[in-house]
Amino acid sequence: MKNILIVGSSSGIGNSLTHLLSKDHRIYGTYCNNNTVEVSDTVSTHYVNVLDDALDLSFLPDSLDGIVYCPGAITLKPFARIKEEDFLNDYKLQVIGAIKVLQSCLPALKKSNNASIVLFSTVAANMGFNFHSIVGTNKAALEGLTKSLAAELAPKIRVNCIAPSITDTPLAGSLLNTPEKIEANAQRHPLKRIGNPLDISNAIAFLLSDKSSWITGQIIHVDGGMSSIKM
Repeated sequence: MKNILIVGSSSGIGNSLTHLLSKDHRIYGTYCNNNTVEVSDTVSTHYVNVLDDALDLSFLPDSLDGIVYCPGAITLKPFARIKEEDFLNDYKLQVIGAIKVLQSCLPALKKSNNASIVLFSTVAANMGFNFHSIVGTNKAALEGLTKSLAAELAPKIRVNCIAPSITDTPLAGSLLNTPEKIEANAQRHPLKRIGNPLDISNAIAFLLSDKSSWITGQIIHVDGGMSSIKM
């Protein structure tokens, strides 16, 4: 049974992943704005705001086998209307938050025999979409962090990144709040549907498992073919 920290386990992909992994592993989940994860013998949840100056992660065990950093934002604005603080606020949540968590947990990860870190990018980091300058900039930073840490932490700790396309989660709720929007987004993908949380969770579970023990430094696109196929 592995010890796995899921930052942002209370909603969307983090919630789905918690339920998927809790059958076989001990999950330490965090929440900030809401706590909807049911606590069980293998799941404990704890309040953590990654924007706080000091993180209290004292609830974690001495050894960690995996970390998944889920907090994110989808801030879509025309570039001319974006203020400096819009970029900074998103960067603090998605990039600095991940850095703070990973630095705090590094000693515990080093005690594992096969530790794995999974971060999140997006299809928009490699493809140009209107109004995605904030999203694309900050997720591209996480892709760079993934590759740099994979090199620095090998061979003890593996680091990979999942890059989804639009997925049916509360985070994307405003983009998928009508049947027409859902269908329009589905038709943009070669597989003609939008993603669901389990699509992403299954890929993360693989990256956390020993089955992926020869995979590190990768940006893995789970995006219905969006990033590589033109129909």
